[in-house]
Amino acid sequence: MGAIRFESLKMAWQHQPVEVKGPSEPASVFFAEKVFTREKMKEYIASDVLDKLFELMDSDQTLTRDIANSVAIGMKKWAMELGATHFTHWFQPLTGGTAEKHDSFFSLNKDGSPILEFSGDSLYQQEPDASSFPSGGIRNTFEARGYSAWDPSSPVFLVGDTLCIPTIFVSYTGVALDYKTPLLRSRAALCQAAREVCLYFDKTVKHVNINLGWEQEYFLVDEALYNARPDLMLTGRTLMGHDSAKNQQLEDHYFGAVPERVLAFMRDLEFEALRAGIPVRTRHNEVAPNQFEMAPIFEEVNLANDHNLLVMSIMERVAQRHHFRVLLHEKPYAGVNGSGKHCNWSISTDTGVNLLAPGKNPYQNLQFVTFLVNVLMAVQRHNGLLKASIVSATNAHRLGANEAPPAIISVFLGKQITEVLDKLEHASAEEGIIINAKKEMKLGVANIPEILLDNTDRNRTSPFAFTGNRFEFRAVGSSANCGAAMLALNAAVADQLMTFKAEVNERIEKGEPKERVLFDVIKKYIVACKAIRFDGNGYSDKWKQEAEKRGLDCETSAPLVIDRYLSPESIKMFAATRVLSEAELHSRCEVKWQTYTKKIQIESRVLGDLVVNHVLPAAKRYQTMLLQNVLTVKQVFRADEVASLNEQDCSIIRQIEQHSGKILAGVEKMTDARRTANHLPDERSKAIAYHDNVVPLMEEIREHADALEMIVDDEMWTLPKYRELLFIH
Repeated sequence: MGAIRFESLKMAWQHQPVEVKGPSEPASVFFAEKVFTREKMKEYIASDVLDKLFELMDSDQTLTRDIANSVAIGMKKWAMELGATHFTHWFQPLTGGTAEKHDSFFSLNKDGSPILEFSGDSLYQQEPDASSFPSGGIRNTFEARGYSAWDPSSPVFLVGDTLCIPTIFVSYTGVALDYKTPLLRSRAALCQAAREVCLYFDKTVKHVNINLGWEQEYFLVDEALYNARPDLMLTGRTLMGHDSAKNQQLEDHYFGAVPERVLAFMRDLEFEALRAGIPVRTRHNEVAPNQFEMAPIFEEVNLANDHNLLVMSIMERVAQRHHFRVLLHEKPYAGVNGSGKHCNWSISTDTGVNLLAPGKNPYQNLQFVTFLVNVLMAVQRHNGLLKASIVSATNAHRLGANEAPPAIISVFLGKQITEVLDKLEHASAEEGIIINAKKEMKLGVANIPEILLDNTDRNRTSPFAFTGNRFEFRAVGSSANCGAAMLALNAAVADQLMTFKAEVNERIEKGEPKERVLFDVIKKYIVACKAIRFDGNGYSDKWKQEAEKRGLDCETSAPLVIDRYLSPESIKMFAATRVLSEAELHSRCEVKWQTYTKKIQIESRVLGDLVVNHVLPAAKRYQTMLLQNVLTVKQVFRADEVASLNEQDCSIIRQIEQHSGKILAGVEKMTDARRTANHLPDERSKAIAYHDNVVPLMEEIREHADALEMIVDDEMWTLPKYRELLFIH
């Protein structure tokens, strides 16, 4: 019967908080103790080598092998003092996660005697087998050679007994097979383009930084219940399950008191993250039951992305110590909030200026508006591409539901910024404007008033929102490598800034005053990017209709959204910024289509197994019990009493038969649909077929399975239910 389920519940109820024995010192003492930081480098690397290393780290120069040899000696000594026995190149293949191949420091001399060795060559480059990683058809399966090369801008770190070296991952021909390589390219492109625009306002700017602060949402579930749900184990989400009578409707979980078991997990997680140099700062309950969030202090975008991937790995490891499993799927439970990874993105200069923060004088605000409007233009021009950068089989369940942003990219600016842009649109360079906010400010250069930080509300339905001094890309999925979204955004903004600079320079070279040209071009862009600006309810049907009228990308089919990578505009933009070649774009689309197909294929197989081996047997057992009861009633009661006594049982028997028949027919159709899709000639066609033909059948099967869950005797149901999964005991 339901013995497995009830045994899992019993185990879950018995779990107590794990005692966390963290250090007595403050976090500042043990922060980054597992990281080979610049301060530690000073202890283990010769000063002349260190100066060269720091110079290339700060200027994105190429690492030379002679420097690598000297660095490797000090790095090995530091790592071995902390118990390291192995090293690995830690890279980000197109699977979306991370990969590593561990090699021991142990080696043999020519005479056969043992030595501990770690050369500059091992640090500089490694050759992992690339044949089993997705490449999207850009290379043949037998072309197995791939290279990983150290990224000095991201420090090495220890995990257990292994020295982890963050690296790029490319093919034998130099084609990017990862997310880090194009992310670094996009960072370089945007830094260069932004710096050149900054020189219109400040000739002392030498470098521009791209910053990222991610907010990682996640669910926790007791491991005993997790192990009793094959769908959670194999797909990361529940493929069936009726709504719990109580879930998030009372809004009592958000920012509520953290359960004791969860708090113990959070303390342990923060300790491990801080030791790994991840500056985590925030923790709290999220909206849905068993949903939580952690967030760090802002960091440089490449390092922040590495840290997010590392923290997801740490979360899974720490969760198991506390008898939990972490669910990073974007929609593990239907009917409640899904999980995102809000990416807070900003640009700053080496002079300490946040280019997306309002300034303290009109000239600084002219610079602010210049960058703000160019970001809006980039998002408008490439809104379909930005959606493609976050689309996936898993994120498709989340977008547009339960406080998640819709699958239409728009930008929220807030009342005050909108008023500023509207007034600038209708102003001339000679006119004066006064904006009444918390105070009045007389205008100077180009009539830009003082704009007050955070003088606006927030819009939770906006996928791309301005939040006072940064943009928050809220549509990124919780399980995603946020480098995919960041490299697309960086490249789009870099390309737009290059276009802006060319247009401004052309007029300045003709003798027009710089401030007037800047003002005129910005005004033109304010008008041009109006379609992307929307401060209203992104969930409303009216907005979907309005967005289509505005020419925004309203496609919701994930396989079709992926096409946006291959639009002429995207190909041209990525080529201009040198972030991705056309061949690399084609390969990534192939990988995305293939990944989509595989995920839906796995889910449909698991669903078929669940309904055939769990749902239908439980339903038949209950139906048999009711049939036996009907026969017993006939034997015990008079004929005139039998009809009324059996009416309810017979009604339930018929319902079970109807739902069971629909499930069996649905499974057969779903299997045929998979078989047909699998024989299609290309990955795009397969993905479309899975989306159009398999997914709807899965939804139909679930509807009938969920109905049976509410009919069948609770003691006979073998799978943990939502009311049990969603609440930690």
